[in-house]
Amino acid sequence: MKIAVLKETAAGETRVAVTPETVKKLASLGASLAVEAGAGAASAISDADYVDAGAEVGPAAAVVKNADLVMGVQAPDVAALAGAKPGAWVAATFDPFGQRERVDAYAKAGLEALSLEFMPRITRAQSMDVLSSQSNLAGYKAVIAAADQYGRAFPMMMTAAGTISAAKVFVMGVGVAGLQAIATAKRLGAQVSATDVRPETAEQIKSLGGKPVFAEGLEASGEGGYAAELTDEQKAAQAEMVSAHIAKQDIVITTALIPGRAAPRLVSDAQIATMKQGSVIFDLAVAQGGNVEGSVADQVVEKHGVHIMGFSNTPAHLAADASALFSRNLFNFLSAFWDKEANKPVLDEEIGDAIRLTKGGEVVNARLKG
Repeated sequence: MKIAVLKETAAGETRVAVTPETVKKLASLGASLAVEAGAGAASAISDADYVDAGAEVGPAAAVVKNADLVMGVQAPDVAALAGAKPGAWVAATFDPFGQRERVDAYAKAGLEALSLEFMPRITRAQSMDVLSSQSNLAGYKAVIAAADQYGRAFPMMMTAAGTISAAKVFVMGVGVAGLQAIATAKRLGAQVSATDVRPETAEQIKSLGGKPVFAEGLEASGEGGYAAELTDEQKAAQAEMVSAHIAKQDIVITTALIPGRAAPRLVSDAQIATMKQGSVIFDLAVAQGGNVEGSVADQVVEKHGVHIMGFSNTPAHLAADASALFSRNLFNFLSAFWDKEANKPVLDEEIGDAIRLTKGGEVVNARLKG
């Protein structure tokens, strides 16, 4: 089975879908690997590293030719896949709700699109979950970037010249990214508090040394462990709690996302105005519309003396580690279903039906058809 990996072409994308480590592991299953020249450069992986691991390295057209499977971080344009075998698999992130035209183009081209974002959040798929691995790094990077922008020390420091108070960090949204943000801020010495619309996250916050802050009676747990959308009454209760708490904070990290919808608005301009001069808000959801009013992707916006920031692709700011984890997710996925006799992966219904977007010239995913 020939597996092809192309150089990522999306703006700001520094990651790559395979590393020398996973090239060796995939080869041990019986696959042959072909990697486009320069694909790993932004992740500090040279072409020579891939060759030493056993992959062929060459131009894009040669890499894709007769490929059974193409792996990517972000799904390549259909035009780049000319020459792949009919019905070839493409395993990557597709942004299926936001990039529906691309999904339709894959169907028209007869390709089988496997959307890694749709990996079900079940125990046996945890090691295959790219959203979790990349969100973990994003939560860490958000705190580091916010700390750099803040321009003051995080931990309490007692010196001969006096005491420096610890920074107060408030994390909004306690998913994978939020939990890592709590842990990172705590390790840096900050006083950390956090909130979520799912009350079951209180114990997780406490376990990391944070203080849970919840609006009374608020509960919006959705499917698969995600948060559900709030009602108008719940939004009002949450806003009232946030307004009382946010004015005392030095750094706010927002992480809330609802699959298939624009990011929920968590922080308003009026709430920003109550914060202290020099405070920082990092909006991890800025690329999906933003949790914070006025946030702009890849820019530091100053409003009411508060710095508002967020990256359009946060994991790409940690390219080497992000690529290592992403590629392991892909290997774990393929190896779990590898059929030695067929010398290829054979998907089951539970995971296969969940992530398969297109097959046989049609869009087949229930979430998209529904």
